[in-house]
Amino acid sequence: MNVLFLVSAHNGLSQRAWIALTELGHEVAVAVVASAGAMEAAVREHDPQLIACPYLKQMIPESIWSTRRCLIVHPGPPGDRGPSSLDWAIERGERDWGVTVLQANGEPDAGRVWAARSFPMRGAGKSSLYRHEVRRAAIEALVEAIVRISADEERPLPKLGRMVKGRTRPLMTQSVRAIDWDRDHTDVVVRRIRAGEGQPGVLDAINGTQFYLYGVHPEGVLRGRAGEIIAQRTGAICRATVDGAVWITHLRRRDTATERYFKLPAARALSLAGIDLDVPETASRADDGYREVTYAERGGVGYLHFDFYNGAMSTDQCVRLREAYAHARARRETRVIVVMGGTDYFSNGIHLNMIEAAEDPAAESWRNLRAIDDLVRDIVETDSQLVISALGGDAGAGGVPLAVAADYVVARADIVLNPYYRHMGGLYGSEYWTYLLPRRMGHTATARLTEPPFRPIGASEAVRIGLLDAAYGGNLEDFRAQTARLADRVAHDGLYHVRLQDRRRRRALDERAKPLQAYREEELARCRACFFDPHHTYHEARRRFVYKLGDHAAAASIREVPSGHTERPSTKAA
Repeated sequence: MNVLFLVSAHNGLSQRAWIALTELGHEVAVAVVASAGAMEAAVREHDPQLIACPYLKQMIPESIWSTRRCLIVHPGPPGDRGPSSLDWAIERGERDWGVTVLQANGEPDAGRVWAARSFPMRGAGKSSLYRHEVRRAAIEALVEAIVRISADEERPLPKLGRMVKGRTRPLMTQSVRAIDWDRDHTDVVVRRIRAGEGQPGVLDAINGTQFYLYGVHPEGVLRGRAGEIIAQRTGAICRATVDGAVWITHLRRRDTATERYFKLPAARALSLAGIDLDVPETASRADDGYREVTYAERGGVGYLHFDFYNGAMSTDQCVRLREAYAHARARRETRVIVVMGGTDYFSNGIHLNMIEAAEDPAAESWRNLRAIDDLVRDIVETDSQLVISALGGDAGAGGVPLAVAADYVVARADIVLNPYYRHMGGLYGSEYWTYLLPRRMGHTATARLTEPPFRPIGASEAVRIGLLDAAYGGNLEDFRAQTARLADRVAHDGLYHVRLQDRRRRRALDERAKPLQAYREEELARCRACFFDPHHTYHEARRRFVYKLGDHAAAASIREVPSGHTERPSTKAA
C-alpha cells in the first residue's frame, strides 16, 4: 500500500514503524507536521491509500479523516482515552498495559479498534517503556491492522480476552505530578518522576528556582533531611526523602518569558542557575541504584555497561568510559570484552546539550569529539582480547562507528540505527567512521547510509549489508542472555587464539594500507572547519536540536519504494 505517516516528530517509534512497513513492501512517506494545514498539504502531495500516525500530538482535521482511513497508535489498552495514558499507568502502578491501533473519527482515541497488544509493566521511566514495550507492541499492532486493511478484512476484532481495559483520563497536570518532599515516600517520588520522564518532567523547586526533574534512581544507603540535596556523583544529585533518598540525573530550568532552557545533567543545570552544590562527590558502590558505568566479569568475559542518558556522551563521560575500558583491557584473565551500552541506547555520539551549555561551544565540540575518538581508537587497537559490541538499544551518529569498532557487532532485533552526521548542519563526523564503516560494508553502502537522503535502518537490513553480524532477541533480557552465550562460545570454543591472531593480522594489514592516525586527522580537519567557523550551519542546527525548535532536514518527507531505491520528495508538506 501507499502509506503516509503524519507525525509530530520522526522519533524512534515512527522510524521503527517505517522500517517494518517498508520491509513488508509498502511504500511509506513521512511528513513531520505541526498544524491542520500542514497535514492537508501532505495528504494532497502524497495522495496515500492509508494514513498512519505513530506519534502525532495534534488532532487530524475532519477534512482528512472523513475522506481517508487514518490509523492512530495510542499508548494505552482498548478503552483508554486521553493524552497522558502511560503517565497514569505508571502513577497508578498498573501491572499490565497495552497499545491500541484505532481509526480516527474526530473524537480523541474513540474510533474503531483495528488491533491491540498488551504487555507487563516494567519498573522503569515512561521513556524507557516507550522505547521497549510500547514500541514493540505498537509495531505488532500496526502491522496487524495494515494487513487486515490490505486484505479488505472488515470483520470486528476477536475478543480481547483478559487484556487490561482502559478508561478516559484527563491530561496529567503538574498539580498531580507534584512531589511533597516532607510527606512522600521514596516509592512515590520514584513513580512520579518516572511518569514524567522524557516530557514534561516533574516541576519542583530547588533553592527557590523551579526545575523539571528527570532520570530518577532510588538510593539504598544515603540519608538526610527530606528535600535536601545530600550528595552528587558524575553530574547527578542525591536528594533525601522521608524514608530514604533518590538520585536525579537531569534537570531543565523552567522557561521564563525571555529565556529558553534545555535538559542538562543536574549539577550543571544548578551551576548555570547560580546554585552551588556544597555536598560531597560520592563514589559508586556495587549495590548502588545509580551507576553510569559498570563492569563485571564472568568466566573470562568482561561486560562493560554504560547507561548514558539518551545515549549522549559528554567529554567527561567519554574519559570515564575509556578508563573503565582500559581496566577491562588490563585484565589478563579476560578473553572477551563485551561493550554493552545502556538499556535504551547504545550511543548517540557527542553530547550536544553539554556542548550548547559550554562557555565556548566550538571548543567543547572539539574536546568532546576527540575524547570519543580516543575511546574508539582504544577499541580498534585492542589486541589482547576479542571485543563484542552488543546493541540492546538504538544507536546514531558517532554511536554507530563506536559500535562497529569491535570484532563482533550484534544487536537486539528491533533496534533502529541512524548512521549519519550531516543532518546536523553538514557536520562531517569522526570516530574513524571513514575507516570502520567501509571496512564492514564497502564504500557504496557507506555512502548510501551517510549522505542525503538520510534514513534510519533496522537490524535486519544492517545484517544484510554487513554493518551488523547478527540480530536476535525479542526483548532486552533475551538479547542479553543470547549475547552472554555468544561471548562464552567465542572465549572457550577452542578457536579463541586463532581468532585473536587473525584479528591482529587484519589490523596490521589495514595499518600498512593506511594508518589509523591518517583517518583521524582527515576527519578532524573537516570537523574543525565546522566547529570553529562561527557562521557554519552546524551551530544553528545544534541550537535548533537542543532547543527543540525543529529541523528542516528532519522535517522533510522520506519515501522508500519496495525496490530499495530512495528518493527525497518535496519538503513543502512539512
